[in-house]
Amino acid sequence: MSNYRIGYGYDVHQFAPGRRCVIGGVEIQSDIGLLGHSDADVLSHAIADAVLGAAALPDIGFFFPPSDPTCKDIDSQKIIQKAVSEAGKKGYRVGNVDCTIIAEAPKMLPHIQKMKAVLAKSLGVDADDVGIKATTNEKMGWEGRKEGIGAHAVCLLEKISD
Repeated sequence: MSNYRIGYGYDVHQFAPGRRCVIGGVEIQSDIGLLGHSDADVLSHAIADAVLGAAALPDIGFFFPPSDPTCKDIDSQKIIQKAVSEAGKKGYRVGNVDCTIIAEAPKMLPHIQKMKAVLAKSLGVDADDVGIKATTNEKMGWEGRKEGIGAHAVCLLEKISD
C-alpha cells in the first residue's frame, strides 16, 4: 500500500424553495435552499466522496442510499465522519483537502472561515488543512443561471503509522 493516496469528489444540488442552504456545514441565509435527500450540503458531499475515493471505497450513495428513510435530512457532517472512519479502517487518515464551490449566489466568502472550522472538526484535521475557494461560472451554464451549486474537492490520505 502507498503511504499517500489522492481522491477526487464532485457534487451538485439544484436550488429548491423552502429548503435550508447548508454549505460546508454552515447554514447560509438565503431565500432558496438546496434539494436533496440529506441536508444537500454540496461541499460536504464532494469532500466525503474525495475521502472515499482516495481510500478506493464506494461513493456516499453506497453508505447513505437515498432510498433509506433513516438518511432523510441527515447532517452531512455525519457523512464526512463516516467517510473518514471507513478510510481509517483501511489504515489511512486525512492529510488535507482542497475544495472549490461554484455558485453565482449566495456569496460564500463571508462563510469560508466558519466552513473550514466545521469541516476540519469532521475530518479530524486542523482548519489550516482545509482549503476552500469559491468562484462563479461567469453567468454561463446551469450554475451561471442560478439553478444550483456545484463543488469539487480533492483529498490527500496519509498512511497511519504503526
